Amino acid sequence: MTAAAAILIARPLPDACEARLDRAFNARRLPAPGPHPTPALIEAAAGCAALVVTVTERLDAAAIAALPDTVRLIATVSVGHDHIDVAAARRRGIAVTNTPDVLTDATADLTLLLLLGAARRAKEAMALIAENRWGAWSATGLLGVDIGKRRMGILGMGRIGAAVARRARAFGMDLHYHNRRRAAPEVEAETGARWHPTLDGLLAVSDVLVLNAASTPETRGIVNAATLARLPEGAILVNSARGDLVDDEAVIAALDSGRLFAAGLDVFRGEPALDPRYRDRADVFALPHIGSATMETRVAMGMLALDNVAAVLAGQPPLTPLA
Repeated sequence: MTAAAAILIARPLPDACEARLDRAFNARRLPAPGPHPTPALIEAAAGCAALVVTVTERLDAAAIAALPDTVRLIATVSVGHDHIDVAAARRRGIAVTNTPDVLTDATADLTLLLLLGAARRAKEAMALIAENRWGAWSATGLLGVDIGKRRMGILGMGRIGAAVARRARAFGMDLHYHNRRRAAPEVEAETGARWHPTLDGLLAVSDVLVLNAASTPETRGIVNAATLARLPEGAILVNSARGDLVDDEAVIAALDSGRLFAAGLDVFRGEPALDPRYRDRADVFALPHIGSATMETRVAMGMLALDNVAAVLAGQPPLTPLA
């Protein structure tokens, strides 16, 4: 392969990345806007050495099997990779890369925005302004909760989970986490977070439950009626990870019963076709999957994906391969 080998770009990238594509690559682009049906992606990949995709392009085992033999790399502009059957790609000798690290801070910042929005009833307050319903000041109006007086339980203490913990510690929160493996000693020392070897142990001390886990067969639907029942009364749920970690029926029931005080959600099962009951709830502070949506972060993600492409085209190992 050479730098002249064709690569397929499934979705438009930030301007700086597009300029690099024009300057340094033989890039083919699917017509905007995406996402595009998988058969169209496969057809367009003919003769291409690499595909640059996003979380909206689903490449399951059947799609991987149908890719042309020229494809040697799938570079996803995301840290999550549950939309790609990595094992099937490996069997065909196709490398898969993601974009870790570069979106950690932006996603952690957004997670705290979700928490603050949910805890301080921001959706209701913003509606008063937008709908011109703001009346006289009231000592009992729109009372939220102080997050600094609450315990945060983090499910998934990876890069983003640790970044959330550092931010939450600045608010004075008491931090706890559950991971398959204990975090590095320096992470615990920096954040003061305490490890719980079982999920049940974490839930019992989670006034705020923050989801930072990857979507895997073990974690899909992990927040359900049984797990929500183990949270303290009036807990807050925050999800900036993956929508399929959550059972929507159970979350809505927990909000109705008061088991949950509120939820801050940036991701949803089946997005963008989220459960419509979330839309009008005053106790759900919802955002449209913008965890990494800063100019700096999206450029960095696109550039890292292209760095992986450049390495593979040059016959070098990819920079951020998935096992």
